[in-house]
Amino acid sequence: MIDLHLHTTASDGRSTPAELVDAVAAADIRVMAVTDHDTVAAYEEVAALGAARGLTVLTGIEITAVEEGRDVHVLGYGFDAEYPELQVFLTSQMAARRERTYQIGARLAQLGVPIDVDAVMDGVPAGRSVGRPHIARALVAAGHVRSMAEAFDRWLAGGCPAFVPREGAPVRDVVAVVSRAGGLAALAHPGKAGIDARLRAFVEDGLPAIEVFHPDHSPSVRDRYRQFAEEHGLLMTGGSDYHGDPEQARMPGCSRVPDAVWTALRARLR
Repeated sequence: MIDLHLHTTASDGRSTPAELVDAVAAADIRVMAVTDHDTVAAYEEVAALGAARGLTVLTGIEITAVEEGRDVHVLGYGFDAEYPELQVFLTSQMAARRERTYQIGARLAQLGVPIDVDAVMDGVPAGRSVGRPHIARALVAAGHVRSMAEAFDRWLAGGCPAFVPREGAPVRDVVAVVSRAGGLAALAHPGKAGIDARLRAFVEDGLPAIEVFHPDHSPSVRDRYRQFAEEHGLLMTGGSDYHGDPEQARMPGCSRVPDAVWTALRARLR
């Protein structure tokens, strides 16, 4: 069992590193990667706990790029987490996340649905990543909405009243910094991103891999991206995109990733 897309409380996940390792081990997964958003804060703890359970743990991350005003997520694997250029890049990503959170909070206040943004920030320790899910939980706690899904549907999703567009690096720059850090970049859940028209351009800019196996990919969508990967010489990745959220009915290992995918990735990472 292989799961290369997992989140912890270091970003928008609900599971601590220890809870995540327990859930992964219980699912009989043997190869895993923690891919928190724009941070590697949980990696060392997960790696230590995972090693004690006989798990193979890759360095991993999910970095948010921006293309034509749209968020595009890029997974990274097998990189040097201490690589200076990567650390500088992630510091700028974290600062942009915090600034955007305050901007969204200001909009919500103007719309008559205030939240305590400072309390949201205080709940995210240094080195960890804040994002819209944290705001959604604050909206639930304040009684403005009944669920995180409602928070996004009414206020936070693209086109909604409190949405603030993100500013950030394009995909090619994210791919390049992951590569210079010794890692391999993969376009995350392309079926959710709605950017199929840009896929060939990403490949031309050096994208080496694409996430084919994801719970939001239907069999036909999965087969389409598998074919695209094969036609363009891309490696494939996959995972559950597990967040430990009770509103999200998925568990580690729910997206089956063939052994051949890990074999090919391992060969490249070596």
